[in-house]
Formats: sequence, C-alpha cells, structure tokens
Amino acid sequence: MARETATTSSATPAPDKNNWWLRMLVWRERHIPDKTFVALLALVVGIAAGLAAVLLKTLIGLIAGFLTSRFNIEQGNLLYLVFPAIGILLASLYVYYVAREPISHGVTRVLYALALKKSRLKIHNMYSSLIASSVTIGFGGSVGAEGPIVFTGAAIGSNLGQAFRLSPQTLAMLVACGAAAGIAGIFKAPIAGMLFTIEVLMMDLTAGAAIPLIVASVAGATVAYVFTGYNVEFFFSQSEPFFASRIPFVILLGVFCGFVSLYFINLIDRIEARFKRLRNRWVRFAVGGITLSVLIFLMPPLYGEGYGDITRLINGDVTSIFNNSLFYAYRDNAVAVLLFLFALGAFKVFATAATNGGGGVGGTFAPSLFVGCMAGVFFAYLINHLGFIEPETPLSIKNFALMGMAGVMAGVMHAPLMGIFLTAEMTGGYDLFLPLLIVSGSSYAICRIFTPYGIYSRRLAKRGELLTHQKDRSVLTLLKMDSVIEKDFSIVHPDMSLKDMVDTIAQSHRNLFPVTDDDGMLLGVVQLDDIRNIMFRPDLYRRMNVNRFMAVPPAKIVVGTPMEKVMKIFDDTGAWNLPVVDEDGKYVGFVSKSKIFNSYRQVLKHYTYD
Repeated sequence: MARETATTSSATPAPDKNNWWLRMLVWRERHIPDKTFVALLALVVGIAAGLAAVLLKTLIGLIAGFLTSRFNIEQGNLLYLVFPAIGILLASLYVYYVAREPISHGVTRVLYALALKKSRLKIHNMYSSLIASSVTIGFGGSVGAEGPIVFTGAAIGSNLGQAFRLSPQTLAMLVACGAAAGIAGIFKAPIAGMLFTIEVLMMDLTAGAAIPLIVASVAGATVAYVFTGYNVEFFFSQSEPFFASRIPFVILLGVFCGFVSLYFINLIDRIEARFKRLRNRWVRFAVGGITLSVLIFLMPPLYGEGYGDITRLINGDVTSIFNNSLFYAYRDNAVAVLLFLFALGAFKVFATAATNGGGGVGGTFAPSLFVGCMAGVFFAYLINHLGFIEPETPLSIKNFALMGMAGVMAGVMHAPLMGIFLTAEMTGGYDLFLPLLIVSGSSYAICRIFTPYGIYSRRLAKRGELLTHQKDRSVLTLLKMDSVIEKDFSIVHPDMSLKDMVDTIAQSHRNLFPVTDDDGMLLGVVQLDDIRNIMFRPDLYRRMNVNRFMAVPPAKIVVGTPMEKVMKIFDDTGAWNLPVVDEDGKYVGFVSKSKIFNSYRQVLKHYTYD
C-alpha cells in the first residue's frame, strides 16, 4: 500500500462552522501527527475487532450448545438431518433480503477491496457476516468463523478510516489492522494475525506499517483474553516428546499434507463452481442443504467448525470421532477408525462447499484445520498399524495431529509461516516448532509446484484482479485500460489521397494516424516517419492514396486486456504505441508506454504505506 507523500487526510474540505465533525477533522490534522493518529485508530480497530470475535464465538457456542446438548452420544441423531439445512436457509434469507449482496468468502472480498475498491467496504459489512455466519455455523454449517471475522474486522477498519476522510493507502492499512485483529481475537494468536496480513492479504510489512499492525493484533488478542480467559484455543498437553529419529516421518507427513491441500483447494473450487451454475437459489439451497445434512448425520464431527473433535484428537482421544454417530459400536476397531478418519477428511471438503454453495456464510480456515488434524491422525495411525515402526515406540497421534493442522493450513492458504505460528499459538505446542516448520514447509513446497495461488487468492488471480508482493505486478493490476487509452488521434481512411493526408498531418499534433473503414474497423496505421520522404512531393499528392503506405500494426490491444498482459505485448513487439480495438475490431484509441509509465508512477506513489 502506498508511500505517503502528503498528510493522510489532505483532501479534507474547508470546515463548515456548523459542522462539528469537519471542525474536529481540521483540529486533528493540526494537532495530531498522522503516524500517531493511525496508531490510535489501529488500537480502536483492534479492540472493536476483538470484541466482534468474542461476540461471534459466543453466539456460535450458544446456538450449537442449545441445539445439540441433549443429543445421545451412543447413536445417530435424526435432528442432524434438520438443523444444518435450517441454518443455511436462515442465513441465505438474511443475505438475500437484508444484506442484499453476497457476503461469503470474506477473505477473498477483502482482497478484492484492497485491489479494486480502494479499500472501501460498506457499513453493513461490520455486522452482516457476524449474524449470517453465527446462524450458519451454530446450526451445523461445516465452515469456519475466521473468514467472517476477517471481513468484519476489515470493514470496521475501512469504515473508521472513511469517517476520518483518510487516504486510500491509510484505509488499506486500517483494513489490514482489522483483519489481523480479527484473526488474533478469534484464535488468541497475535503473531498469526500479523502473518495473515503478510502472507494471505499480501501486505508489505514496511517500518511504518509494522506499528499499527502490532497494536491492532495485540489489542484484538488482549480483548479475547479478557473476556474468555488466558487459555489457548485448543488445549494441548505434550506428554510425548519429539525425537529426531521421527524426522523422516515428519517429512512424509508434509508431502502427504501437500497433496491433501491440493485436493482441498481444487475440489472446493470445482464444487462451488457447480453450485454457481444452478441459477435458481432455491435449487442451490435444496442441493446444499440436503448434501450437508446427510453428511453430518452420517459423520457428526462435520457439524460446525469441528473444534471440539480437534481438541479431543490432539489430546489422543481418537475414539471420540464416533460420538453421536451410527457407527459408535465400531469405535474400538482399528480398520473402522482408519476408514472413518479418511472419510471425515475427504468429505469435510464436500460439506464446506455445500454449506457455502447452498447459501450459508462461513470461511475455510476451520475446515482446513479440521482436515489437517484428520490427515495427521490418519497418517500416524496408519503407520503405527502397518508395522513400519516398533510397537513399543509408536508415532504420537497427538503430535502428528498438530503437525497435520499446520501442514494443511500452510498448503491450502499458501501461508507456511502463519500455519506454523497459528498452530503453535492456539495450542501452546511450541516444543514442536521444528516438526511444525518441516511439515509446513514441505506441504507449501508441494502445493507451489502445482498451483501458484492459495484458496483465497486464486479466484481473483483468475480474473487478473489480485495484488501480490511483487510491486510491478500489483501496480499494473491497479491500472485499468480505460485510464490509459488516448483518443486524440486523427483518423484517416484508405482511399484518402496523399494531399488529404498531408492536410490532416498539418492539423494534428500526433505523428501516428489510425486507418479505419467506414464502419470504424481498424485496417492499419500511418506513421509520420514512414511517409516523411514523400510528404513534400506534390506530384504524388493525387496519385498516391493512404492504402499504399499504411502499415499493419505489430499488435492490437483489445479493450479490457489486463495491464500485465499489455506490457508483455509491448515487450514482445518492441513498439512504443499500440492501437486499441473493441471485441469486434473497431478502433477505440491508442495506448502508449509513456502514458502507462506516467500512470504507473502515480499509482506507485499511493501503493506502499510507510
């Protein structure tokens, strides 16, 4: 986000004597330095996002507890066929009739706002995701609360910045602060909150940006500690030490998690694409609701975020995955445990996609943690029962569950550092830092081989709307074709005589002339340098027409082409100016390197917060 060369609110209008808010803004500009003010706002955003995180977790817990507290642990419960569908229905009705715009995939929407909406989010985004996601997840939607809280925190930062008339680069900073505070509050993980903004939101952590991000993350986590106690999100007791001799198995787990992550990313993408093809929202709800309800009835751990099952697994209680299910009697059968673990990991993806595709609101943070936990337990349980290791010293189910969580999160989100620190912070498993590092790095490396983008960024990347850490690419993403097209070129026609061409040149301040037919189709171009040797030969004025000396341009740019591709065309052709046409081939204007470079410099000035 961009280097500030002026005050953050330099566009503040002259104060109206009757407008106390504008008078206050002017007073703030005069008495509070910009850096100090942004740090203060980051504190406010962090506290507000932390409160939102606590509220969201409380609502989800109350709804889920009320609905499922009386379920029989030793058998299947038919209400699992009802509650998830009701949750999706209520959430979709709220989105359609109250919010009146899609609010799911919150992290992707924050990325989109940073890239193309000057970091501006609507006021209702500060609460709409909280309402819809608490109903969705509380009733059993198999998604996470982290995407909605990121969207909520980002909206709080954006709207607070807009209220103080702050510049786009400072708005982006506050959006990042809100997102970081949301993650820090929901997981009690301030370091992970900061890493989330760097690896997932792809913010550059400059010296100026570090302070507000730290302030917001710590504030969000502190609020969560105050209201919910000084304890980690998942209780984990490392009773089994990690030995260096286990490192080969840790590497294998990392590779396994990498392929699990690819499965997660690609399958969710495909299933949600299928849901989008269903034009009728009631059909989407029916398909999503039925799919989700059946899956949860058969596999109750798919209900909601699944954090209770994760806590039990990372503390060694494997048989608990059969609670409330039809298969409770098989909880002591090793083959049944392996099959159930495999099914939970494989079908969690279907349940998540069905929830969002059917109209529910939630994120993929929690599902990736759930799938990672199942992958780690499945891997260790399989190795232990296949005889690859001494029965007296089996692989630790608890430790590998934790490693699996970090590995799949790192791969799914393309965020290895966040996967490591988030897992360590929310479980207290810092003693496993080395194996967490190995698993996360291995999983991320495998995913990068097959796909350059994580689950949140790939939707925007497909449309050429993604900001990245590469400043050149990011600035070109922000530039749009409409802003660099020049249209003050004199148009000529192929049947014009050289005399008419010379007269046109005399009245033009350009040395390039598009040649079109009567319908406006671009036929070629005439460059002044190419006809300079015949311009002053009157004997040719009536004998030679434009079609004799016009040339085919080295390339044509179609309106709407991403700017990164435009620059590649310039590099490939070596041209300095290229014509722009619409999809039918009609002439629109020209785009020049000089115009792009000038616009590039202007955008770059407002790109990095410092």
